[in-house]
Amino acid sequence: MAQLGAGNAALIYLAGLRNIPETLYEAARIDGASRFRQFIAITVPLLTPTILFNLITGVSGAMMVFTEAFIMTNGGPDNSTLFYMLYLYRNAFSYGQLGFASALAVLLFLFGMVLAGLIYWLSRRFVNYDVSAG
Repeated sequence: MAQLGAGNAALIYLAGLRNIPETLYEAARIDGASRFRQFIAITVPLLTPTILFNLITGVSGAMMVFTEAFIMTNGGPDNSTLFYMLYLYRNAFSYGQLGFASALAVLLFLFGMVLAGLIYWLSRRFVNYDVSAG
């Protein structure tokens, strides 16, 4: 089931790769850089915004796992696949505890915002937005 989202990430990586100017690779080949050195010095630094986007969307998607657990196991044997979103759903619609489920949703939102903000704050050191610096 995890492979269903891999196509979206691959498509975004492909768009990021196509955004890298070919002239940078030509200049590196003229300077004698190997393919591995081109990958380390050009491709990875210029793909860091794409990597950051895929990281944030992947973390966000991982926090919202619901459909797989609901359809395949409905919480599994002895609640072994009772993910947060399924727990929230059960409290809201099976147990009728809408206030508690709303509080769970607010906590999920706040945790997601804090986690995305932390990732973005840590990325200021590693993400390169300047094509000419590659």
